[in-house]
Amino acid sequence: MVRIELMDWESARTEAMRIRFVVFVEEQRVPAEMEMDEWDAKCVHAIAYSPDGKAVATGRLLPDGHIGRLAVLKEWRGKGVGGKILEALTEVARQRGDVEVALSAQTHALEFYRRHGFSEEGEVYEEAGIPHQTMRKAL
Repeated sequence: MVRIELMDWESARTEAMRIRFVVFVEEQRVPAEMEMDEWDAKCVHAIAYSPDGKAVATGRLLPDGHIGRLAVLKEWRGKGVGGKILEALTEVARQRGDVEVALSAQTHALEFYRRHGFSEEGEVYEEAGIPHQTMRKAL
C-alpha cells in the first residue's frame, strides 16, 4: 500500500524533481528547461511512497486550483498510485474552498482522468510536443 504525503516545495523538491525528470524529460522527451518552473514554490506537492519508503509518484496543486506535473514511475503505473495522488490534491483544493479543479491532460490519459470525475473542455492542443486537453472537475 502506498502512502501519500502532502508538502511544500522545499520538502518535496528532491524526490519530485527526480520523478518528474525520469517521466517527463527522459521518457517523454520534454525539454528539461520546460519541466521546472516558478510555480513549484507556490504549490502544494504530493509524493507517493511505496511500502519500502521509495518515492514513486508526484503531483502538484497550484494556487488557482490547477493540478499538474502528475508523474508516476513506470513500474508503479496501473496500480492506483496516480489516482491516489489525484484524490489527495483534489481533497486539498476542496478543503481550502476551491469550487473546481482543472488540469492539462495528455490525451493518452483522458480515460484515467474521466474515471476520477474530470470532463474534457475545449479543443486538443500541443504542449511540449505532446497533445493535451483541458479537463475540469467541480468540487
